[in-house]
Amino acid sequence: MAGALKQQQLVRHVYAALQAASCPLVEGLYLQEADSMLQLLCTPSQHRTDILAWICSSINPNFANSKTIAMGFKGPDVLTKEMAVLGQELMLCKADDLDLIKGDASPYSQLQFLEQLLTLIPGCKESAVHRADQEMLLNELFAAENLPHFTQMLKPTLDPWPAHIKALHMANKSSYKPSREGAADVASLLQLTQSTLEQLQSECEFLSSEAQSPGVLSPSSLRVAACDLQVLMATFSHVFETDLRSYCSRDPPSFSTETDVFQRIHQLLLAFITELEMLKEVSEASVSMNEDVNQLQTQPCYWSRGDKRNLPDQLEELTRRIRDFSSLLHS
Repeated sequence: MAGALKQQQLVRHVYAALQAASCPLVEGLYLQEADSMLQLLCTPSQHRTDILAWICSSINPNFANSKTIAMGFKGPDVLTKEMAVLGQELMLCKADDLDLIKGDASPYSQLQFLEQLLTLIPGCKESAVHRADQEMLLNELFAAENLPHFTQMLKPTLDPWPAHIKALHMANKSSYKPSREGAADVASLLQLTQSTLEQLQSECEFLSSEAQSPGVLSPSSLRVAACDLQVLMATFSHVFETDLRSYCSRDPPSFSTETDVFQRIHQLLLAFITELEMLKEVSEASVSMNEDVNQLQTQPCYWSRGDKRNLPDQLEELTRRIRDFSSLLHS
């Protein structure tokens, strides 16, 4: 009996680890019973082989290529041997333990092998522990010995007579017959208690609304809500481990605490404004010089003979004279 209970806990732990690792082959199954999980993980089937191959590929990415070659050219037996060899390299089994790979070994041995393999997937071990703790809490909450207390918590009743007072009252009732005066006092006390309880019940909204909407807080609906919350927490934990942890663990940006930072910025701005003014003056001087050069080029000049010529014509005439003078010297 203890071995069967331990096996049920182990199969739930392995199934929760597969869900925490985001295995696509168990998504959408929503298995709740340990027998159905055991049927999936420990019975020879193509689905079980695909799950085991996915685990091996997650541990060793190079195994995916060899898996494709084995399935495409050599058949599933080669795939089984490849997974057994990988188990031997990880020191989890022997290369000839093909029954463990095919699903023909004992369920407990298969579950132990799968559990050890899943702990080698990056980021799977911590998520599986959290998910197993949540599943253990749910199992403890819905255990047979705790179910009456849980039902009492969901549907509370107001009982003014504790158990020991009830037992004392029954003992006294059986031992003697109350008198007429005592019976009248008890009747008046009970009537007063009844009226008080009715007044309290009218003031309690959850007691009055229970008759209108029965079953809103039933154990089954609360279990579904708890399972949904568990799936959301596992999904967020996986996303946090894969995408958000690196951003959350970064160091915050450091800012300068010096008191003269604004003074240095002001000095840099003044220097920048000075450079802009210098560039403006250089641009104005360049425009003025350009205008002067254009004016000199177009201004007429009077030669000794009295004719008007501009600067280019004068330069050309001067060049021609120098050339004539040079030719005379050479001759």
